[in-house]
Amino acid sequence: MSELPPCPGCQSPYVYEDGGLLICPECAHEWAKDADGAATESNIIRDANGAELQDGDTVTVIKDLKVKGASSVVKVGTKVKNIRLVDGDHDIDCKVPGIGQMGLKSEFVKKVAG
Repeated sequence: MSELPPCPGCQSPYVYEDGGLLICPECAHEWAKDADGAATESNIIRDANGAELQDGDTVTVIKDLKVKGASSVVKVGTKVKNIRLVDGDHDIDCKVPGIGQMGLKSEFVKKVAG
C-alpha cells in the first residue's frame, strides 16, 4: 500500500483516496492527485466572475448579505479592501466597513480592477 500524504488543511494522517481525489475525513478537505501519484493542491479561489483572488485584493459585494446573529445587512456594492484568503466554507476573511470582521464566500464578491 502506498503512503498517502497528510492533509494540507489539518495535517491529519487519516487521508484516503477516492478516484482521483484525496480526502481528509477529519476536516473534509479534498484535493487532486496528479498522474505520478503525488498530491497537488488546487487551491485557487475565484470570484463570481471567475477572476482569481489573492491576499490583499479589493472586492465589492454583488448581493445583499444578511449577517448571522445580527440585524445588519452587507449591502450590494460595499467595497471591501485588503482581503485575506483562507480555507474553509467562507473563503475570505475581511473587515467590512460599518460591520467589522467577518467571513465572506467568494461567490458573492467580484474583484475590483486596479
